[in-house]
Amino acid sequence: MGLFAPEGEGKSLATHGLEGLEHNFVTGRLEELVGWSRARSLWPATFGLACCAIEMMASGAAHYDMARYGMEVFRASPRQADLMIVAGRVSQKMAPVLRTIYDQMMEPKWVISMGVCASSGGMFNNYAIVQGVDQVVPVDVYAPGCPPGPETLLHAIFTLHDSIQNGDLLRRREANNGGAMIEVAQRDGQSAPVTIGRS
Repeated sequence: MGLFAPEGEGKSLATHGLEGLEHNFVTGRLEELVGWSRARSLWPATFGLACCAIEMMASGAAHYDMARYGMEVFRASPRQADLMIVAGRVSQKMAPVLRTIYDQMMEPKWVISMGVCASSGGMFNNYAIVQGVDQVVPVDVYAPGCPPGPETLLHAIFTLHDSIQNGDLLRRREANNGGAMIEVAQRDGQSAPVTIGRS
């Protein structure tokens, strides 16, 4: 049961809002309410580096409209953001900049690696490209594809929402000694495989 739960399988927060909690806001546990509010108030700091950035921009446009999920404000300042979407290949020169921006973001902070180039270097298997952004920052969710469409990015965001809310993300971070390393399935019709993590 998650945000994409079919009808009859349980309530999902995407379709039922606060009713997705076991209790209401008066009798609910504080931990559940904090998780729900954290998941619904993510402000992304964009880090668009290549063609994946175009798909990320499309996710915020009218057709997909990330504003419905409290994410309409892509922050230009890392001090006002708590979600980094790394969209595209990361060069060795850009890696320290990415780390600096990540360090300046407020806690708790989350990272989505968007596309095969950010996740594993993709077709750029050379000295100039970082072979996986998880070598620079801890990655919580990997969105596969070249480039992944807005549907896949939104699926990664919904997976992040669900994991933040139920506390699974923090448990996985502790177990992995870094990012949660959740890989989502593609939702945009592509079938290219993706290899995540360090090679």
